[in-house]
Amino acid sequence: MRSFNTAGPIIPEEHYHLPPLDRMDLDGLLHLIHGKKYFVLHAPRQTGKTSALLALQNLLNSGSEGDFRCVYANVEVGQVARDDVGHGMHAILGALALGAEAALGDEFIAKSGFGILDSFGPASGLMHVVSRWARADPRPLVLLIDEIDALVGDTLVSVLRQLRSGYILRPRSFPASIVLCGVRDLRDYRIESGTGKPPVTGGSAFNISARSLRLGDFSRAEVEALLGQHTEETGQAFQAEAVERVWTQTCGQPWLVNALCEQACRENARERDCPVTEDAILEAQERLILERVVHLDQLADKLREDRVRRVIEPMLSGRDWRESPSRDLDRLRDLEYVRDLGLIAVDDPLRIANPIYAEVVPRELTAATQSDLEPHTVSYVDAEGGLDLARLLEDFQAFFRQHSEHWLKRFDYQEAGPQLLLQAFLQRVVNGGGRIEREYGLGTQRTDLLIVWPLAGTAQRFVIECKILRGNVESVISKGVAQTVRYMDKCAADEGHLVIFDRGRQIWAEKVFRRLETTGNTSVTVWGM
Repeated sequence: MRSFNTAGPIIPEEHYHLPPLDRMDLDGLLHLIHGKKYFVLHAPRQTGKTSALLALQNLLNSGSEGDFRCVYANVEVGQVARDDVGHGMHAILGALALGAEAALGDEFIAKSGFGILDSFGPASGLMHVVSRWARADPRPLVLLIDEIDALVGDTLVSVLRQLRSGYILRPRSFPASIVLCGVRDLRDYRIESGTGKPPVTGGSAFNISARSLRLGDFSRAEVEALLGQHTEETGQAFQAEAVERVWTQTCGQPWLVNALCEQACRENARERDCPVTEDAILEAQERLILERVVHLDQLADKLREDRVRRVIEPMLSGRDWRESPSRDLDRLRDLEYVRDLGLIAVDDPLRIANPIYAEVVPRELTAATQSDLEPHTVSYVDAEGGLDLARLLEDFQAFFRQHSEHWLKRFDYQEAGPQLLLQAFLQRVVNGGGRIEREYGLGTQRTDLLIVWPLAGTAQRFVIECKILRGNVESVISKGVAQTVRYMDKCAADEGHLVIFDRGRQIWAEKVFRRLETTGNTSVTVWGM
């Protein structure tokens, strides 16, 4: 029986899957190959790049597209070489030899390549090996080089430049077409090549690239088709609300789609007659986050990078990222980099790519803080099991007044510190049974939180809007209350709270308050801090 795939390329006999080449502009891709072009394919991790390359290799070697020799090779093994070009070239050649034998039974590199490399040396040896390999068979050679951006320093520079130098010899004495595949686009390669040397950009080292293609996420129809394969093979259906939740929480990110469904179905493996519910999907999401699965852990690790922080921090605080003191070109490069990582959506408006990532980001940034805050869930749960959010916020207000100066210094994302501290305080309570959904209003100077707390077969729904005070307090309250009311209506919330952090005034007595504001029939509690 097949399953949802969460590790490595798909195996059609073992995994539910969408035909990899159907997710691409195959006609455009084949046009580039037939046109003897060198180009780049990039996408965030675990979106299906390797599966697509292996499917392309099979297609080209089948003869249906012409008489090609196509070889896939993962060159990540050369990463450990860093600036040791000799070591790196031997590792890369080993990957090419393995790929050629696996795909074509071709032993040219295994038998002759390493001798050629040693004869010419690492600076040009790869070029000579590949050239002689191309001439050893009259069929045009196509190379699919995966994980190219895993290479580091002089090793990466040397590979790119040797491939560029051999370009003019194609198609008889060099590969007719080469596809470089990685997480980042070639334009974003900024290679530190040796101590004291100026960095080298990917574009300058490989300026023969004809196109840059990006593999996208699943569409809604593709998500439904993938889940339908499970239903067809096992008889277990996904409720319509569950399908909707998979789509809304993942926005089609392929690994997240597979991981959510694998988790939910694994928990219900013995109850195939019972459909997968929306609650099962949300429970699966929480397990993935708490287990710090590799995909999410790798993503969280990127938050420590300055380039990522410069884009994400304004989103968390509600400030417009274009207000950054960085130059326009530097801001654009930061944005492109974070998009290539898959952390933010590729289209406008600027936003975190999907709700699961939006949940992981603040949790990761506040993980240490949460561990230091003792949970007091019981203190905020009434006799009927309902959450007393007003009491919780009252305690946070007192905590923030007494301890914020110390706690805010602990955050790497200083600008978003107040919002992160509140979310850490809330998370320790909500972990006791509810959940938080988050929206970051870039450029609106606010963060919206929806707390859902289960209660006797239904759920309480609370909206908290956080704002940093900029300008006149009454104007901020007026605008904030209106925004909170709109968000309450959107979420069908029972209560609304507006939290205003005043980072300007130093006298706490002037900025700490609590008052009730009413708009129409809706009341919002305003908290000053």
